[in-house]
Amino acid sequence: MTIIQCQALSKVYTVSDKASGLKGTLDHFWRRKYRQIPAVQDVSFEIRPGEVVGFLGPNGAGKTTTLKMLTGLIHPTAGHLTVAGQIPYQRRPSFLKQITLVMGQKQQLIWDLPAWDSLRINAAVYELSERECLQRVGELAEMLDLGDKLRQPVRKLSLGERMKAELLAALLHRPQILFLDEPTLGLDVNAQMSVRAFLKTYNEHFQATILLTSHYMADITALCERVLLIHQGELIYDGQLDDLLDKFSPYRQVKLELNQSVPASELQQFGDIEAVQERDVRLIVRREHLTETVSKILAQLDVCDLTITDPPIEEVIGRVFLSLDQTHAASQ
Repeated sequence: MTIIQCQALSKVYTVSDKASGLKGTLDHFWRRKYRQIPAVQDVSFEIRPGEVVGFLGPNGAGKTTTLKMLTGLIHPTAGHLTVAGQIPYQRRPSFLKQITLVMGQKQQLIWDLPAWDSLRINAAVYELSERECLQRVGELAEMLDLGDKLRQPVRKLSLGERMKAELLAALLHRPQILFLDEPTLGLDVNAQMSVRAFLKTYNEHFQATILLTSHYMADITALCERVLLIHQGELIYDGQLDDLLDKFSPYRQVKLELNQSVPASELQQFGDIEAVQERDVRLIVRREHLTETVSKILAQLDVCDLTITDPPIEEVIGRVFLSLDQTHAASQ
């Protein structure tokens, strides 16, 4: 059973191509030329009800375009797409009542009014009774730890409080599918943790399906077991987060605490030096050489403590996209 289904989904934008200068302007006026920019190309995936899926990719990869097609804001150029059994771009009320789209850089609350006033408008739009509105606002406000903040003008709220209020407004109609585009963008660490905890609780409490994009990898590791990777409009990976690390990370990070400092020139034989700070050393070692390298380290260095970990996930993802960019550049 799937709640979101994409088959060969594509979006191509047609834009005018204008040269610079007066001549370019005149040519553009009389003989306008166009070019095609593919934003999403043949993307296919399925998401089951209740799943929390991370959607990763560099800027311009096609993440937001895909989310806009999934929510019906833009029409796909090609492919087949259903969300909750409906075609998104038809924008039927029965469809809109089941979804929400939260964009970290956009706001829906009225700046100079208390959030409560905007929430009442949302309740009227979704045909909620006064009793339903009060009950749902109270429940979500408690989960988000907003307290009496909803009765203050939105402009007087901190960034973290505004983001929580935006989430409350977006979830007031209790959607079963959440499309979240950078929901923790610009928030401090504490606010990010609070939003993550809320989303996890909401998913568990209402069995909601969540598709999440974020440049903060802590959002992904805290919420998602499955990830989709998109690069230059093409889906390059769909699977478990742990399997992604195993597939794309042939390295291990070796952290050493030495009893006495050692020159970097002597450490290079054990692997790539990531950092050296007095007696603390971090090395990057290929997985197939790990056992041999650790044995050499213990035999040749005066080691106080040794820890082996996976590299940070953001480093692994960064290497994936860097490798793809290099491959693409080499083929040009």
